[in-house]
Amino acid sequence: MPKVYLSPSLQEYNPYVDGGNEEYYMNLIADAMEPYLAASGIEVDRNRPDMTLSQAIADSNQAGPDLHLAIHSNAAPPNAAGRYTGADIYYYPTSTAGKRFAEVIQNNYKRIYPDSSDVDIIPTTTLAEVRRTKAPSALIEVAYHDNPEEAQWIRDNINNIARNLAQSVAQYFGVPFVEP
Repeated sequence: MPKVYLSPSLQEYNPYVDGGNEEYYMNLIADAMEPYLAASGIEVDRNRPDMTLSQAIADSNQAGPDLHLAIHSNAAPPNAAGRYTGADIYYYPTSTAGKRFAEVIQNNYKRIYPDSSDVDIIPTTTLAEVRRTKAPSALIEVAYHDNPEEAQWIRDNINNIARNLAQSVAQYFGVPFVEP
């Protein structure tokens, strides 16, 4: 049975423009993903909101998943707050499996994100969750939570985002996606 480690944001200090925070909404997405993954025969481990980032990475590495998915929402720099849009998917540049997973996410996410041309994959060596995890990994920034329209899109699409990401995990593993 393939196993994925879900790592929703631990950033409760990262507020949404109209209330709530990144940790809260990304945990809602991870919660909604679990029934899809279980129905598709994919085992799930995940972080807990009380963990630090280092603890979540160590937990993932100890759990030995076949894949690590970090789920975040983005914010623009303070001088541009509320003006950015888009979804970014990060992977470690020397990980061919991580890049393949990022490409699967990108191709699927374009089907639900309001502007498919604004869904990008980006190699990075700076994000710990793609640099320090042993499993192939990707980190998705689902949209900008400091932009009122994007923040509302996230709130209105928790299940759509979850279903789409679960489909991507199933596709990466080559297993049929099954509705719960």
